[in-house]
Amino acid sequence: MTIGTTRELKNHEYRVGITPDNAAAFVADGHTVYVETNAGDAVGFTDEMYREAGAIILDTPTEVFEKSDMIIKVKEPEPCEYGYLREGQILFTYLHLAPNPGLTETLIKRGVKAVAYETITDDEGNLPCLRPMSQIAGRLSIQEGAKYLEKSFGGRGILLGGVPGVERGKIVIIGGGVAGTYAAKAAVGSDAQVTLLDVNMNRLSYLEDVFGASVTTLYSTEANIRKSLKEADLVIGSVLIPGGATPKLVRKEHLKIMKKGAVIVDIAIDQGGCCETSHVTTHDNPVFIEDGVVHYCVGNMPGAVPYTSTMALSNATFKYARLMANMGFEAAIKKDKGLLNGVNVYKNKCTNKNVAMALDLEYVDIATLIK
Repeated sequence: MTIGTTRELKNHEYRVGITPDNAAAFVADGHTVYVETNAGDAVGFTDEMYREAGAIILDTPTEVFEKSDMIIKVKEPEPCEYGYLREGQILFTYLHLAPNPGLTETLIKRGVKAVAYETITDDEGNLPCLRPMSQIAGRLSIQEGAKYLEKSFGGRGILLGGVPGVERGKIVIIGGGVAGTYAAKAAVGSDAQVTLLDVNMNRLSYLEDVFGASVTTLYSTEANIRKSLKEADLVIGSVLIPGGATPKLVRKEHLKIMKKGAVIVDIAIDQGGCCETSHVTTHDNPVFIEDGVVHYCVGNMPGAVPYTSTMALSNATFKYARLMANMGFEAAIKKDKGLLNGVNVYKNKCTNKNVAMALDLEYVDIATLIK
């Protein structure tokens, strides 16, 4: 199989889809690897490192897409890349299709075999390729939130950990999944007062066992959300419906009861965000203020720490890429049911139920399409 990766185009996105070690493994398996020149420079992976691994360096993304049976990326293609995609080509990356009808329509029309990292499951139903980025985003959310609480950024001027004789800041985390848990770990480390809300009582029991009295757990109801938002200095939105649009749990009307200068970090923005007033921002211009509340909604948070993110991501995704390369696409998804769950578009059909529901598309069970 021919396998390629290109330089990411999203604002301040420095991660790369294939590491030199990945390339060497593919080549050892008998595959050909194409890498766009300078694709890994920001992570510290030079063209020479890829050449030493046996990869072929090409000058343009057009060449890489044209020559590659499988494209491995980090983030979804930008509109200027849509024209590179072709029928039968495997696209293996984060897709986040629910809030992106344009990309979804393109993938369907062009007959791309689109596999989304974020909907691949393991034997326990967890999301192994989303997990490492959720861990990073969770930890970063507290770091970024603390920064934008500073007065010069429009925040309240609160030091989360306080000092002797002064009340500590209050952090509210909505969603107790992987990102929420890692946000809680970082929040506890900041010495702030931490409240975490979720609708899964088993998860809340687990988190209470893990954090003890360091975190107050609450069942997520409208009343508890309102009460928590009213007291919060920093709100972390970490709600996830795999592949689907995120419910708007923080509504515009809620901003009026929040403290002026409070900060919302919407980790869920890739799937549309869990705050009604959220819209995607960039690392260049990460925040905006609405009704006196600072919103941080960067769509590629882990891109800020690209070496850590690239290595963590490749650790999780490479085995699936290798399986598809060695067995072929259809044989691989038949063998691995978790990888099958990652297929969002196949044979010009939407094969992920949550994506189809979010975009009002026809859903087709992929099992009916595989021969």
